[in-house]
Amino acid sequence: MKSTDNEKAVSHTSIFEKQLLHKKIVAQSTLKQRKAKLKKLLRAIEITYRKEIQKALFDDFGKSPAEVDLSEIYAVTGEIKYALRNLKYWMRDQAVSTKLAFIGSSSKIKYEPKGNVLIIAPWNFPINLSICPLISAIAAGNTVILKPSEHTVHASALIKRMLNDLFEEAEVAVIEGGIDVSTGLLKLPFNHIFFTGSPEIGKIVMRAAAENLASVTLELGGKSPTIVDETADVAAAAKKIMWGKFLNAGQICIAPDYVSVHRSQVNAFIAASKKTLLDFFGEDTANSLDYTKIVNDQHHLRLNSYLEDAKSKGAKIVHGGASDLTTHSFEPTLVTEVTADTDLMQKEIFGPILPIIVFEDIHEVIDTINSKEKPLALYIYSSSQKKINHILKNTSSGGVCINNNDLHFYNHELPFGGINNSGMGNSHGKFGFMAFSNERGIYRQHIPGAVEWLMPPYSQLKQKLINLTIKWF
Repeated sequence: MKSTDNEKAVSHTSIFEKQLLHKKIVAQSTLKQRKAKLKKLLRAIEITYRKEIQKALFDDFGKSPAEVDLSEIYAVTGEIKYALRNLKYWMRDQAVSTKLAFIGSSSKIKYEPKGNVLIIAPWNFPINLSICPLISAIAAGNTVILKPSEHTVHASALIKRMLNDLFEEAEVAVIEGGIDVSTGLLKLPFNHIFFTGSPEIGKIVMRAAAENLASVTLELGGKSPTIVDETADVAAAAKKIMWGKFLNAGQICIAPDYVSVHRSQVNAFIAASKKTLLDFFGEDTANSLDYTKIVNDQHHLRLNSYLEDAKSKGAKIVHGGASDLTTHSFEPTLVTEVTADTDLMQKEIFGPILPIIVFEDIHEVIDTINSKEKPLALYIYSSSQKKINHILKNTSSGGVCINNNDLHFYNHELPFGGINNSGMGNSHGKFGFMAFSNERGIYRQHIPGAVEWLMPPYSQLKQKLINLTIKWF
């Protein structure tokens, strides 16, 4: 290990230990104090740093200010405002019923912070996916070390500067760096780790957490399927799918990964999709101010290899396909006749390529979905409630949108998260607060209860009482 790496490890440990000493103070913070912190963060995102955030994300991968506002700023400000409205209720002890057999007692759940937490954020929405879990962690009363992605250097540097201005290092600290930094942080005995990224790295995080028996929230990804059946409004479906897929140039964990279209609708769907893409971005997407770039060479080359692999196996590009490694522009691309053995159908695409699969019978689609790992999201376009119910009953996924896509992410009343390969645990709203909280069960005896009658030594009378308890309580 290089001396600089040693110095980094010492620095990280020092920050962790500083937060370890401070976590009791943070844990005992009041509702008023936590709301004050959230309001301070809200003002920073909404007003003080908004223009700088827009510029940082444009510099990192060409995101337009409007797209930054919708997918980064609004996601964060909405999360904070929702927390401010509801935190009083989340923090309250929750009374629960107690069995009649325990007469003379009461029970409640107390939500207490998990303690020292680590948030490892991804590059695709660097503000949104760094700050939203931070909001939940602050609301729950934790100390936080946040590790933003090294792939979006401008956004990560801004996050560090902003949070350094807002918080003491003993409460919230930002540590920049690459894989070596993440590896070093994962060795520390955090109480909880919140990770957003790929399933492959999620497994590494979970193994590291197991060494310290830390709990985890894993927001991963996968191949989120989209279904357009014979009863769907094709024009409306195409417009929503093109937006949900090509927002952020498809670099979204919940983007429609592939779309299965009923044979009777496929020609109309392709035509409507092409028209929508032209309406959205024009003919020259490389110079469109409304279309995002690919984040770096590595991901650009990966996407090109996926496309070349599909073409070599008979796939046809019906829209787009051009890209420029120098500028990281990659056209929105629609591909048909994609076989199951291609990279496009075996791996999460995470980019602006959409395979269009034709189906005759919905059972074909369900079999395809169930043959893969459980996805983070499932999207269904249909006007038949019977068909919708059938798909829901016979598939499993983290979340579902019906006649839309992506938008479940923004509803704070819904848990956001995956299942198995697509994640573990939930975030957003109260679900995020609970992810960073320990639900502490508290039982209190007020007056002598019936349980004392069932303690040793056991007589025939006590055995009869035990029998009655088993039968009736």
